[in-house]
Amino acid sequence: MWIRMIRVLLAARFRASLPLFGESVLAFRVLPGDLDYNIHMNNARYLALMDVGRVDLILRTGMWRAMWRHRWSAVLAGSLVRYRRSLKPLQRLALKSRLIGWDEKWFYIEHRIEAGGVLACQAIVRGAFLGAEGLVVPAVLASAVGHAGGSPILPSWAHPWRDADRALELAPQSVLAGA
Repeated sequence: MWIRMIRVLLAARFRASLPLFGESVLAFRVLPGDLDYNIHMNNARYLALMDVGRVDLILRTGMWRAMWRHRWSAVLAGSLVRYRRSLKPLQRLALKSRLIGWDEKWFYIEHRIEAGGVLACQAIVRGAFLGAEGLVVPAVLASAVGHAGGSPILPSWAHPWRDADRALELAPQSVLAGA
């Protein structure tokens, strides 16, 4: 994964910049280190590739400049993942990543991994940026990269996901432990 990450870091300098809601598309192959005992891509590897996609998105949309200037860091807080098709050794894949919007606390990013134009895995991740004073309001970061408008309307599933997460946070520990 480090070789892939370094490749994306170096290549981002020569690739076109993206608007805040632009789509990053990266091409990879399923390598031997990506495989599990079923000889297909390991579920965790999909998520690791998505990390690389988010880095490309941060670099090419210019978010990294605001992060550098303000010493903000990006953190992931949750993900919803749908595994649709297996990916086999040496199979080519395209990772498509795009920001779909934000609420008062979270950015929502969609990742799609496709092989031959067919969806293999889709994930929606929720993340935030943190600074010395704590959480950076998403609209502040968007403004820092030159976005004057607000967030697009989030898909209908975003608010129930946030509400379920809040309910889980408030659940007694005994419920979480199965007691």
